[in-house]
Amino acid sequence: MLRALAERDMGALFTLLNARGVSTRKLAAAADISQGRVYDYINGNCRVEKLSLFEQIADGLRIPGRLLGLASRPWEPAPEPPTAVTDDLPADTSDLEAIDAFRGADRQSGGGRLYAAVSRHLKDQVAPRLVDPASGTGVFAAAAALTEMAGWMAHDSAHDELAVKHLTRALPLARVSGDTPLAANIAASTSHLALHTNDAPGAARWAKTGLHLAAQGPRIPALTARLHTMTARALAAAAQHSPAQRALDQAQADIAGTSDTVHPWLSPFDTAALASESALILKDLGRYDQALAQAEQALTLREAGRARSLALTRITLVDIHIRRGDLDAAVKVGHDLLATSPTLSSVRVIHQLDDLRRHLEPHKAYGPVSQYLVRFDDARRARMLLMADIITAPRRSSAHEAHAR
Repeated sequence: MLRALAERDMGALFTLLNARGVSTRKLAAAADISQGRVYDYINGNCRVEKLSLFEQIADGLRIPGRLLGLASRPWEPAPEPPTAVTDDLPADTSDLEAIDAFRGADRQSGGGRLYAAVSRHLKDQVAPRLVDPASGTGVFAAAAALTEMAGWMAHDSAHDELAVKHLTRALPLARVSGDTPLAANIAASTSHLALHTNDAPGAARWAKTGLHLAAQGPRIPALTARLHTMTARALAAAAQHSPAQRALDQAQADIAGTSDTVHPWLSPFDTAALASESALILKDLGRYDQALAQAEQALTLREAGRARSLALTRITLVDIHIRRGDLDAAVKVGHDLLATSPTLSSVRVIHQLDDLRRHLEPHKAYGPVSQYLVRFDDARRARMLLMADIITAPRRSSAHEAHAR
C-alpha cells in the first residue's frame, strides 16, 4: 500500500483495497469518480495524472497528503511545529551510526568496494523493518538515505543506470517518511546525476523540484545552497551566463546563513563544497581566473579525510591551469594529484584522470609535460591493478562532474 501511494499508482491502490473487500462501487463513491473509471485504473487502461484528481482521491479515501507527495489535507490535524528535524523524525541510532560510518569510509576510500556493504545493510537490517508497523516512519527515512547513498556509490563505480534506479527508489521512501528536506536532498543528487549524463535541462528541473520541496520543510541554508548550486551548474552547462551567476550568488548567500535545525540524514554541504562547485561553474562560463581562485580555496578548506574530493578538485585545478595556458602550474598540481590517495577505489576519479591526460596530450612537446605524462601513465597502471576487480563498466564520456560528495 505504501509503495503504491509513494509511486502514485492509483490502479494498484484500488486493486489492493478491492482485494480486501472494498467494492468498486464504494471506491467510486468515495473518490467521486465513475465506477467505470475505477475499472480503467485497476485494469491499467489509464492512470491518474492530474493533481486535482490526486487531491480528490486523497480526500475521499482519507489518505494523508504526505503519502501521495501532497500538502497536508484540510481535514488533517495540524502538526506541532518541530524545533528540529531530529525531534520530528526519530531515527534508529544504529541506522545513523551506519550511515556516518559508510559516509566517512566513502569519502576516504571511494564507493567502489563499499557499495556491496551498503546494499547488504539495506537488505538485512532496514528492509525487514519497513513492513513492521512498530517501526514508524523513521525507518523510511533511513531507507531513503541509505538508498541514496547506494546510488552515489554506484555512480562512483561508473554504474550510472544503477545509480538512477537507487535514486528513483529513494525519493518515494523519503516522501512516505514525511521528511521533505531529505526528499529535497535526493532531488539535488538526482540533479547532479542528470548533469553527469549531459542532461542539463533535466538537472535544472530536478534542482527546481528540490527547491520546492525544501520550501515545505524547516529552513536549512546548506540544503538550499546545494540546490541553488545545482541550478547554477545546469545553467552554466547550457551557457546561460547571467541566470547561472544569479543562482550561484543565491547559493553563496544561503551558505552564509545560520540555522539551528539539525538533520541526521543530509550529507554536509559546506563552504569547501561550494568553492569546488563554483570552480566548475565558472570554468564552464569561461571565467578561468575566478575559477582558479575558487578551486584553490576549495583545496585550502578541504580536510585531508576527504581524499576523493581532494583528488577531484586537483583535477579541476589542473584543467583550469591548462585552459589558462600555465603548463608549469598544471604540472605542479598534477604531481600533487598523483600522490592523492593512490589506493582510492573510485572509477569516477579514474575516468576524470583519463580526461585530464587527453587535455595534456597536445602539450607533450613541452619537456615538463612529457615527463609528467610518463609518471602519470605509471601511476594509472598501478591504480588499475588495484581496482581490477571493480572496474567492469564501459567508459562513458562526460563534460561535467561534481566534487561536493
